[in-house]
Amino acid sequence: MAAIAPAHRTGGVAQAAPNRAPRRRSPALRKAFPYLLVAPALLYLMAITLYPGAFAIYQSLFVVTFKGWDWAGIDNYTRLLGDREFWAALGNTAVIGGISLVLQTVIAMTMAYFSYRDPMIKGWRIVFLMPMLFMPSAVAFIWKLGFNDGRVISDILLGLGIVSKNVDWLGSIWLARLTLIVADVWQWTPFLFIIFVAALQGQDQEIEEAARLDGASWPAIFWNISLPMMRPIIVVAITLRGIDITTMFTNVYIMTQGSPGGATETMSFFIYRQGFRMFNFGYASAASVLMLVMTVVIAQTVVKRAFHSGKK
Repeated sequence: MAAIAPAHRTGGVAQAAPNRAPRRRSPALRKAFPYLLVAPALLYLMAITLYPGAFAIYQSLFVVTFKGWDWAGIDNYTRLLGDREFWAALGNTAVIGGISLVLQTVIAMTMAYFSYRDPMIKGWRIVFLMPMLFMPSAVAFIWKLGFNDGRVISDILLGLGIVSKNVDWLGSIWLARLTLIVADVWQWTPFLFIIFVAALQGQDQEIEEAARLDGASWPAIFWNISLPMMRPIIVVAITLRGIDITTMFTNVYIMTQGSPGGATETMSFFIYRQGFRMFNFGYASAASVLMLVMTVVIAQTVVKRAFHSGKK
């Protein structure tokens, strides 16, 4: 028979030996443990975001050539402030991005309104998301074929009798901008759509039902109840999409190359042209840093004012 551990006797009653208490972590280790878990992901993000950003700031203080780096201080920034091409690219980004963002918001909200409670449309929502799943370069080539190379859009307009001759989409400033807006709206409206649908479905249905019992129509409920409740989500979604629009590059590079006369040159394409075509790497870094600062300031202001006004 296996040996049995001796039992301690106290007052003639056998008692088993007490179990050893588990070892406890020190308070400092318990506090540091969550940070240790996220440390690998944090280091990875710092390696791919913080280091390139710091390097761009450092590079923007030099005139970078293939021969070497010459100290320039803030000369690149002062030169940017007086560069008409920089301000033109900034204006193009604001116009093209602003129109595209407004259209995406209106279309996505309209689609969400008609689909979030209709049982016939709920099963087809994945179809609405398909444009977002395509590669941006593939989308740009498709729309380039439709507008410019293949003249598909012109042929459709001719067949409908809307125009009398083939349209030169790159021969007009606003027509060229329209091609970029259409491509961007087609691909990224689903991004806002899925957020708005989720926001509508996450609302308290009892509030809507109470308003419905009081005789309010669905449009009135949506306008007076749903939209105010969705305000924080709408602001965050539009801000995220607006930040992404400021980096519009693929469509410009493939579809217009900034033509006609730089009317479709966005900030991203301006930075690309300065850095990789004219080899002004320090100047391009200064433009990217300045654009980053402007984007962060505007986004922070919009979000802060929206949430602050919502608390009143």
